[in-house]
Amino acid sequence: MGQGKSQFTEEELQDYQDLTYFTKKEVLYAHQKFKALAPEKVGHNKNAKLPMAKILQYPELRVNPFGDRICCIFSSSHDGDCTFEDFLDMMSVFSDGAPKAVKAEHAFRIFDFDGDDMLGVTDLRQVIDRLTGQQHLSEQDMQHLIQNILDEADLDDDGALSFAEFEHIISKSSDFANTFRIRL
Repeated sequence: MGQGKSQFTEEELQDYQDLTYFTKKEVLYAHQKFKALAPEKVGHNKNAKLPMAKILQYPELRVNPFGDRICCIFSSSHDGDCTFEDFLDMMSVFSDGAPKAVKAEHAFRIFDFDGDDMLGVTDLRQVIDRLTGQQHLSEQDMQHLIQNILDEADLDDDGALSFAEFEHIISKSSDFANTFRIRL
């Protein structure tokens, strides 16, 4: 039982290693994981694009309340469908090797539902709803929680969190980088 020939040239593997937080071996492993999501579609087509529904079958994404948002943020077409390069970028950012600042930038984009580069009340409400799942908060509790978040993190009192304010609050969380990850 020999190892099959890689779909990637040595130069492509080197490029992927240079552009991610992965070794060449980890890039190949990520491709195996991507291919396993839809072997019939990926096959020997390294440029295959998988629909978000297939990507969301990845175990850690399947149970993540932000799985669809993660796919959309990393999708080069912004519709949640992912090429291998999109998938590799996603896995790289969520890897142990990615710096906390890179993780914070992507977390902010995932939580910025309306794409206005601010985490406003509507964004925060959606984040809380997804985190609480079936345990919906009363409207009063929701408003109280959002106000507490803004009281703690909204340094310029504009009613929303900028990336700088988000990054500041994340810097106080020692376990943020450990919780913001997906294992290959």
